[in-house]
Amino acid sequence: MTDSPSSNQRPIRWGILGTGRIAGLFTTGLASAPGAELVAVGSRTQESADRFGEQYGIPHRHSSYADLAADPDVDAIYVATPHPGHKDATLTCIAAGKAVLCEKPFALNVGEATEMVEAARSRGTFLMEAMWTRFRPPMVKVREVLGSGVIGDVQLVTANIGWKSQFDPESRLYAPELGGGALLDGGVYPLSFVSMVLGAPSQVVGVAELGGTQVDEQAAISLLHSSGAVACVGVTIRANPISLATIVGTAGRIQIDHDFHKPESFTVFVDGQDPERHDLPLSEGNGYQFEAIEVMRCLREGLLESPVMPLDESLTIMRTMDTLREQWGVRYPQESE
Repeated sequence: MTDSPSSNQRPIRWGILGTGRIAGLFTTGLASAPGAELVAVGSRTQESADRFGEQYGIPHRHSSYADLAADPDVDAIYVATPHPGHKDATLTCIAAGKAVLCEKPFALNVGEATEMVEAARSRGTFLMEAMWTRFRPPMVKVREVLGSGVIGDVQLVTANIGWKSQFDPESRLYAPELGGGALLDGGVYPLSFVSMVLGAPSQVVGVAELGGTQVDEQAAISLLHSSGAVACVGVTIRANPISLATIVGTAGRIQIDHDFHKPESFTVFVDGQDPERHDLPLSEGNGYQFEAIEVMRCLREGLLESPVMPLDESLTIMRTMDTLREQWGVRYPQESE
């Protein structure tokens, strides 16, 4: 997945749609992706595009998302808007024939996500959810260990994530019109992790505490799968938990030691054997380069979606989050009754 392109292949030319914090993180990571060339940025104002372009040395600076999408020098676009803007931005890029890497969560709900997927498949353009965790080397290795069968049949998956945030009713974490809440911003990580290990759930039940803006500020979620395996997920924006993840099988377990959503190590415990620790720290970049590398691998191989983060799986994860929000009575203003 991280092989360098051959010397006779031209670079994949990238545009960045949005100029916020996550756009900066991805742009920094992209500098460590072999075969990537950053050529353009698009924002809602020329001032913002110029400021971001100056900071990161980007030559083409567009004052609208549509102009970025229409740029003939751009092959692939990273959508970095807040998640209520993902659908429209992605559809604009797809209509222009651009490959799209869309930041997580994929959309506001499964209806929007379905529109995005159907548009990409109809137009024949590449689309992928930017779940960066899945492409980091430790998580690639976790999948290898799982595939070896050394821990037996998986029975239980646990994962927690969260951080203590300052309440601000106008911020993206708390404002309903910005898709606020712990679930979409943070809970998507453990739910995607569970999905990676166990696939689609057959039953989902969650409880949540809603705050002053009536979005979920913390939640506990249980998932049942057709294999009989279960998963337990916790998410909060009220405190700082230790973000651990564990995969428990009939013959052992895998423990991702800390910050499982940006892992650098994990330990394999097999019954009757000494623990085996895997340390895979970043040698360069900030970790965001790996999702870009996957996009470029797929484009060079003529794939329209990634087998590591398939579109149907992104839809399933969005459907799970819709189910949970329905249980909690969390609805965003953009959603019709």
